[in-house]
Amino acid sequence: MGFHTFDHERAADLEDPGRYRFCSREELLAALDLAPKDVVADIGSGTGFYTDEVAPHADRVYAIDVQPEMHDLYRENGVPDNVEFVTTDAASLPFADDELDGVFSTMTYHEFAAPEAFAELARVIRPGDRVVTVDWSKTGAGADGPPMDERFGLADAVEAFEEAGFTTVEASSRRETFVHVASR
Repeated sequence: MGFHTFDHERAADLEDPGRYRFCSREELLAALDLAPKDVVADIGSGTGFYTDEVAPHADRVYAIDVQPEMHDLYRENGVPDNVEFVTTDAASLPFADDELDGVFSTMTYHEFAAPEAFAELARVIRPGDRVVTVDWSKTGAGADGPPMDERFGLADAVEAFEEAGFTTVEASSRRETFVHVASR
């Protein structure tokens, strides 16, 4: 993982509907472009805030987090039947080559951004399918999210994914965040 992980003792903050101002469910679903039979993974799923939004639109969703405490908290909230927990980091995904139809990461890119993680994502995502990243931007004001020195810019994400063999489908900057959609 990168610089930090979200403190599980503050996990209630992850359930704040105000998070939709950074990425709405509709925007995330449109970027993923899922089919009902798709198998996807949420990297840094936390308490399942966005995992729950994607689950009704996929056959299976892997909720991936490095903190087992986050999975425990998610279980307390109730988990859709098609969600499976995986405790690992993005650099060691337990999936076969080309197994996933989509991967998404909401506000966790800064926690896993490393060449090993991008290589893993390239290995597990099917050719032509997408990795959607929404994260805190290093050009943001810093009122929300991690410390500024732990953030990346949109250009950093574009370069990292392209070096791993992805093609950028969409890339946009916002006031506090960026969105990057990559295809393999």
